[in-house]
Amino acid sequence: MKSSSKPESKIEEGWGNSYRLIASDRWKAKSAVMGKAVTEALVEYAQPKPGMRVLDLASGTGEPAISIAMRVGAQGRVTALDLSADLLEIASRRAQERGLNNFSIRQADAQALPFGDESFDLATCRFGVMFFPDAVLALRELHRVLRRNSRGCFLAWGLFEQPYWQSTMGVVHSHVGGPLLPAGGPDPFRFAEPGSLAVVLRSAGFREVEEETKTLPWSWPGTAEELWEQAQGVAVPFRPMLDRVPADMWPQIHEKVQAAIGQYVRGENIEFGAQVVVASGIK
Repeated sequence: MKSSSKPESKIEEGWGNSYRLIASDRWKAKSAVMGKAVTEALVEYAQPKPGMRVLDLASGTGEPAISIAMRVGAQGRVTALDLSADLLEIASRRAQERGLNNFSIRQADAQALPFGDESFDLATCRFGVMFFPDAVLALRELHRVLRRNSRGCFLAWGLFEQPYWQSTMGVVHSHVGGPLLPAGGPDPFRFAEPGSLAVVLRSAGFREVEEETKTLPWSWPGTAEELWEQAQGVAVPFRPMLDRVPADMWPQIHEKVQAAIGQYVRGENIEFGAQVVVASGIK
């Protein structure tokens, strides 16, 4: 990646286009490594059992749906749901590569789920609940399609003030100023305030709600330059800010970001840790 201009590949607006970068041959393996601990933490928290019917909301390219499908076995069933048909096709191919016959995809809006009442034994959502325009409506829909005494389990980003975000988008923001995120737009940190996701879960009808903030491994197996290129590609909520950067400012930003990331280099890896919010509720 050149450091003398804007990012070479301008990612089109929209989640589907940003996630194509994750799924690309160049970053597929390393992105999977970076997200592995977070995915595993949500799967362990959700405790899928053999034979369960599971719905994974905002599944994107397929995690944690694929990991859960490996847990529920041949008698179970996992449905990966997302707004983007393109992302779901990637998820489907990944499941096929693993020989999973208990995995299906469904393109739909989480706020209008195309399933009957009490269709699922468990639901999960990794880094998705923050982006539902009406989170209470979406979780009421989820509550409807869950069977009684079933759980919905969620993982969301914690505060912006943590190493990964501060050394990437934080550096850009310190140079360009203005809003970090557009008002009313997608906000990865919507539920960073302790207790805020729990409030939404209760409002949607869930009981025995739990919420916890924890720090999990978040490690990139490569260079600072690679990580910064990948981060720009997947940064859909930050795209308006990135687009405000004057062309002549990019060389300085690239240098500062890579220096900030360099503080977290440990051997051949970049190890940040990720502060996340984990929450659940029972129907």
